[in-house]
Amino acid sequence: MKALLGDYPVTKLFKQQSTLEFADVKVPNTAFKRVVRDLEFDVSELALMTFLLAKAHGKPYRLLPAVVTARFQHSTLAYNPERGKLSPGQLAGRKVGMRSYSVTTATWVRGILADDHGVDLDKVNWITFEDPHVAEFRDPPNATRMPAGKDPMQMLLAGEIDAAILAEPPKDGPLKTLIPDPAAAAEAWKAKNRAIQINHMVSVKDTVSDSQAQDVFSLLKKSREAAGSPEMNPFGLEENRRNLEVAIDCTYRQGMIPRRFAVEELFR
Repeated sequence: MKALLGDYPVTKLFKQQSTLEFADVKVPNTAFKRVVRDLEFDVSELALMTFLLAKAHGKPYRLLPAVVTARFQHSTLAYNPERGKLSPGQLAGRKVGMRSYSVTTATWVRGILADDHGVDLDKVNWITFEDPHVAEFRDPPNATRMPAGKDPMQMLLAGEIDAAILAEPPKDGPLKTLIPDPAAAAEAWKAKNRAIQINHMVSVKDTVSDSQAQDVFSLLKKSREAAGSPEMNPFGLEENRRNLEVAIDCTYRQGMIPRRFAVEELFR
């Protein structure tokens, strides 16, 4: 069976001991289109919101209850203070860049802006640079695709956009996080929602039998234990129920999926 899986502490033992044929892909999200468009892999790491969109459009994958990456996304929204002060509540009418509208990080950040800062998402001009992983998904009317060659970081520095959701938080240089004290904001979000913000989970194609899927999950669980069972890598349906409910609700309220899936639906 063909597999797409990144190199993380929780996957190290799994990749050492598994008999799966792993794709030579260093950054898994660069191959997510191959998962949901080409249906290339039997076992695949997949961004959660990409999976939810794939589920909504009938792609033949189901989840295993294994989180391989998760983080709070408050620190990924950046702006350039050299071009003037800006707060999250002032984004209406502004231009905010992101790699692609439907990626998981951007979806979480929009949810944070709407729920915790009162931002009307329909009044923000979303600037995108790539098409969605799931080909059937359509960006909303207030999203504009940039031509090839444009870069969100360069546009932000040049003042062509007002803020941007970046793959990594800004460190050196003029850019700063738009959400003040993102670590404290993340703790407050966690307490309020009683959840973490999942990035990537493991999925299997429908042609993978239940026994094969259980074997994969069992070895993944062993691999997680070997990594010290990190808190941000919860395994198990009940361990992830609340996390998934919050993610489903976040995606649904942004009009990206037609209904709120029941958590159990994601695993069958």
